[in-house]
Amino acid sequence: MLFAAVWIFLYTAAESHQVRFFRTFECINGQCQRTQRPVSILDVERLKIHGQHTTLAACKLICGGNGALWPLPTGPFSIGNNYLLTHPDKITFDLTRIPPGVDSLINEVINIFRTNVESSCGDNCDAVDSSVIVHVNVESGNLELGWNTYENYILRIITEDEEVHVHINATSVYGARHALETLSQLIAPIIKSSDKRGLVIIDEANIDDKPIFKHRGVMIDTGRNYLPVSAILRTIDGLAATKMNVLHWHATDSQSFPLQIKSRPLMSWYGAYSPKMIYTPEDMGRIRNYAKYRGVRVILEMDSPAHAATGWEWGETQGLGKLAVCVEQQPWRNFCIQPPCGQLNPVNPHVFEVLRDVYKDFFSILGNDTVLHIGGDEVWLPCWNSTQEIVDAMQARGLGRTTEDFLKLWGEFHNEQLELISKLKERSDSVIVWSSGLTEPNVIEQYLDKNRFIIQTWLPAASTVPEELLKRGYKLI
Repeated sequence: MLFAAVWIFLYTAAESHQVRFFRTFECINGQCQRTQRPVSILDVERLKIHGQHTTLAACKLICGGNGALWPLPTGPFSIGNNYLLTHPDKITFDLTRIPPGVDSLINEVINIFRTNVESSCGDNCDAVDSSVIVHVNVESGNLELGWNTYENYILRIITEDEEVHVHINATSVYGARHALETLSQLIAPIIKSSDKRGLVIIDEANIDDKPIFKHRGVMIDTGRNYLPVSAILRTIDGLAATKMNVLHWHATDSQSFPLQIKSRPLMSWYGAYSPKMIYTPEDMGRIRNYAKYRGVRVILEMDSPAHAATGWEWGETQGLGKLAVCVEQQPWRNFCIQPPCGQLNPVNPHVFEVLRDVYKDFFSILGNDTVLHIGGDEVWLPCWNSTQEIVDAMQARGLGRTTEDFLKLWGEFHNEQLELISKLKERSDSVIVWSSGLTEPNVIEQYLDKNRFIIQTWLPAASTVPEELLKRGYKLI
């Protein structure tokens, strides 16, 4: 009874005084750990003297040598072991060394940086007097984002009399964007009291960074599984945070054709899962711009000639003949590698008229500098071999029904696509295709020009095909 009385007394006393305790963090052997004893008063500077931090994020800034940097810089870098209080409103930018024409994009990049920093502190972000000045120097005014874009940057943080100066030097605006992404990783939220938050920034850093790979991408598949635009934008946020630079948008497949094509509206009318599960030209443009401001380019893929069924069935109703063959035929194992079956009809000239219109719409939305992925995987030759229209057209050209004859037809299909794209762009450009039977080292040079076709391989790690293609001069993803 005595024990119970004491416990009740202590509980009541604690409640009456509304005592609140906070857990802090400390760096032990290069890792942040929660301290064993809580504290009732948060004095950021006093705690820091004792090696304690009010948030895990603040602890990570100076723990382990690499701080919170991700991915790690590829060049030499060092991070100081101290941080200073700051506030989003106290971060200003010096843009006097920005070339003409870059202002709009760099301002968008800065707004994204500000939004990210402000959200990490929240609504109750405590004001401070110290300031942070970010000096940005960009050498090139070229805004094109491609494989040859320089994404390198150098970031220096120097503190003078409680004033933090951040110096960013980058070849392109995209390198400057990456530098600001890194800078955001050198800033962390802290808890100052029960109702106040704050921000801290590393007071000293030297970082020299550039990517090892020109293509650092993630693929999404909206042909099989519709993704809301908001989910695609969140994916781009993740790519930007990790300095990846490609969103490979596998947009269509046998299951659905969710892209709204103004010149060919029947594609999505027949092909979308529902009228609400489509991407309008405005959606595609929004995704493209959202990505570009975050240093990510969109590579759109409309798979062909295989993986083409839903969305291609309307040809005969419009007097265009069969645009796709073997559509949803059974037993599916006889007509495709995976159901539902469907492959474009390579001997129907109207197929290329439709492709021309679709590609033209793509370029009007994504820009003439975009690189298209034209698919090219899992073409099932028995499908074409079982289609009388195709067999008759091949025989009329003196072709037989051997594997070599169908590979020739397949190669001609891709080269016709390439020619369409080149005419629309008014320049000789490259396209991307998946690795396949057509890209085997012993046959590829007969069909695909190494200077025009980029091969994206999806092979087991032990495969020697990528190495063999590289030896033959092909570019690979």
